[in-house]
This record gives sequence, C-alpha cells and structure tokens, in this order.
Amino acid sequence: SRPTVMAADSCSWFPALAVGVSLLKCFFISAYRSTDFEVHRNWLAITHSLPVSRWYYENASEWTLDYPPLFAWFEFGLSQVARRFDANMLQVEKLNYAMCPRETAGASDTAVSCVLIGSVLLQVLQVHIHFQYNGFLFGFLLLSVAKHLQVRHLQGALLFALLLNLKHIYLYVAPAYGVYLLRSYCFTQDNKDGSIRWSSFSLLRLLALGAIVTSVCALSFGPFIAMGQLPQVLSRLFPFKRGLCHAYWAPNIWALYNVLDKTLAVLGVRLKLLEEAELPLASMTGGLVQEFEHSVLPSVTPAVTLVCTLLSILPAAASIWLRPRGARGFLRCLLLCALGSFMFGWHVHEKAILIAILPLSILAVESREDAGIFLILTTTGHYSLFPLLFTAPLLPMKVALMLMFSIFSFTALRKLAQGFLLHPLEVIYLLGLVAVAIACEVVFPLSPWQQRLPFLPLLVTSVYCAVGVCYAFLRLYASLLLRREDKPKLL
Repeated sequence: SRPTVMAADSCSWFPALAVGVSLLKCFFISAYRSTDFEVHRNWLAITHSLPVSRWYYENASEWTLDYPPLFAWFEFGLSQVARRFDANMLQVEKLNYAMCPRETAGASDTAVSCVLIGSVLLQVLQVHIHFQYNGFLFGFLLLSVAKHLQVRHLQGALLFALLLNLKHIYLYVAPAYGVYLLRSYCFTQDNKDGSIRWSSFSLLRLLALGAIVTSVCALSFGPFIAMGQLPQVLSRLFPFKRGLCHAYWAPNIWALYNVLDKTLAVLGVRLKLLEEAELPLASMTGGLVQEFEHSVLPSVTPAVTLVCTLLSILPAAASIWLRPRGARGFLRCLLLCALGSFMFGWHVHEKAILIAILPLSILAVESREDAGIFLILTTTGHYSLFPLLFTAPLLPMKVALMLMFSIFSFTALRKLAQGFLLHPLEVIYLLGLVAVAIACEVVFPLSPWQQRLPFLPLLVTSVYCAVGVCYAFLRLYASLLLRREDKPKLL
C-alpha cells in the first residue's frame, strides 16, 4: 500500500538526514552566546556542586533553577561529563563563565529531535544558537503522539509523563492528554449514537494510567517532597512575578492588547483626555522581564489569563469527549490546547509557538484546510523567532533557511493538494512579512530611531505576527467545530 511504501522510503533516508542535521549543528558551536548559556551553565554548577537540598534555594545568580526536578537530574548527569572537559564551569561562583556546553544540546537532540522533519532546520537554528534543549524535548512529544497513533496508550502516557517532568511548559497540552485517555482508553466502547456507556468504563485501565503518572512524578519530585521543599520547588516553577509578557513579546493576544493600550494612551494624551504624568511608566516595551500596569485598559492578572486559557481550550476538550475521532482527533485537540495556552497564557515564551507548529505539520498532509492553516501559522510563527537571532552574521543564514523551508512547504503541499491553499488576502498578509523583515532587519538599524526606540522592531514583529497567529487559531477552531466525520483527505 502507499503508506507502507512511504514509510519504507522514509526509513531509507532517515540516517542521512540525521547525519546532515548533526553536521549542521556543528556550524553553530562558534555562534554568539545568548543568556541561556549562562542559565544552563549555572544549573550544571548547582546540580554538581551543591547538595540536592539546596538546588531550588540557590540564588547567587539571577538564573535560578526553575525547571522540574527530572530536568535537574538530567543536568546533574550532564555535569558528570562536563567535569571531564572543564571543571571550572561547574563552580557556582563562576558567574558568566565563558565555557558552556552547546555541544550537549546537539548530542542530546540528535538522538530524538529528527522524529519529524517539518521545520527542523529552523528549529535547529533557534535551539542551538539561542541555546535550549528543546530539540530532544520535542522528540519526546512526537514519540508520545506516535504511540497514541499506534494505539499504544500506556507507552504514550509514560513518555508524556516524563516530558512533563522535564519541562512544565508542556502543561499546555496536558488537558488534551487527560481528556483523550479518559475518554478513549478508559472507556472501552461506545453506543452507536456516540454516547458513553458507563458499564464499559475500565477501572483497571484508569489505575494503570494513574500508576504510570504517579511513578514518574514520585521519581521526579519524591526527594523534594521528603525534604518538605515542594512549595519552594513550585514557587520556582511558577514565578508569577515575572509579569504578563516575556521581555520579547510572544505573538499572541496580549501583544495586541499591549499595543492597543499604548495606542489609546498616546491618543488620550494628544487629545488632552489624559494627563501624561498620571500614566504608569511604559516599562512593558523596555525589554525587561517584570510586572507592569497598563495605562488605559485594565491590567491583566494571572487569574485572568488562567480563565481565558481554560475557556479557549474548553471547546477542543469537549469535542474529543463528545465526538471522539481517534488519535487524530486527539492530535487536533493537542494542537488547539497548545495554541490556546500560547494565545492567552501568563508570561508566554515566544518559542512556545513550536509546540503548536509541530502537531499541525502532521495534520497538514491530510487535509486542504489544515494545509492552508499550517502555511499561515508556520510562516508567521517561524518569522516571529527572528529577533532571537539578532546578530548581523546570522541574518543571511536565518533568511536562507526560512526561504528554503517556506518554498519547500508551499511547493510540496500545493502539489499534494493539487491546487492553491491560500486565499488572496492571506497571500497578501504573508507577503507583508517581507516588508516587515526589510524594515526591521535592514532599514531600522540604519535609522536614527535605533537609539531612541531600540525595541521597536521587536514590537512590530510581535504585533504583526500576532495577527497571523490569532487568525490561524480562529480558523483551526472553525475547522474543528464545522468538520464532518468523513471529510476527504489528501492522502
């Protein structure tokens, strides 16, 4: 059959791809070092040099340990290797030490980050220059999804439990896992009309899932619970005092909210409806991670973002509960949970858009509707990461990779769908990214505004991309709610 042939073909070129991606990572070893290098160097030092009881209390550096304990144990394991190369980097007091293990990200990611091709080149660029271990974490996510597609639910649950204890940002998609496993695994059959038969509920399956989650959490958090440090660990994992937005705004609803507030404040002052002296300091555009108040619109609290996030994912969760459509219905719910959390969450990091792009890349090859949405979301989402790679020598590389991926995606999906996938206004919007790129990457650095408004390109990029992300989110929900059960597929 055709899927079998495609699977066999993919297996034949996978080793070459893995080697190619690994070699590509080597080019980034000498690139600029972001603050995340010092973050992970400090975590290596903390886990290697200090007793476990002090890991989540150490605050000599501003980059305190704020990942779940399982990732702390992962850093501890890496430190055993790092000490053989440079023991000085493992001293806590060596703040901003020059040596840092970029290679460890490449080595860990090579093992699992090539599970899905999609936007791998752009993600490699982001992960290994703006230093993170997200590559192998995405690998865990994709392996977990693959196990559910293979109807190996316990293995998928185990992989996700491990992932969640490595990086808690994946709480974004935890509702999709919870509802899907409860509905499609713990209930062994349905009535013909799709209603639930409580007689088919399997307590044994529920206990098996609970045992898996409990065991992983006990392995991760157990030592800290025994020491009475759970509140301290949780305070590090959920630092609500960091403010509504990250230093660089993620392209979500709050970017649009912030710029609307700023616009209303400026208009209010010019129309003499507001006194400038009475307005809060506009620190939200200062490039700092901190709390701030809005000038005209109501300030947003963590509770408000939580309510908005829950409301945004509720229809998706309700959909797979009321109308379960197998693993692909779960994948669609996972995507909407990731995107809903990205849209409305508190202190969202811009890189979190990749959690939504990856599952959508799987759906994009099955449906014309999903393919069109994928082109919009992946183009705006990937471009929104450009400001993270801000040095001049990286400009040609990131532009080249963006063009390569975009040309491939548009060409391949158009050929698969045998026709155009975007409406004229959508094409115009995406072409507008070219104008934004020229203005932010070429014109602005040569203008006098660079000294007066250094964060203007970040604001413009976030706001413009937020429009595309919001649009993709709305189209995805429309697709979910209006989708027929037997909608034709591309493959």
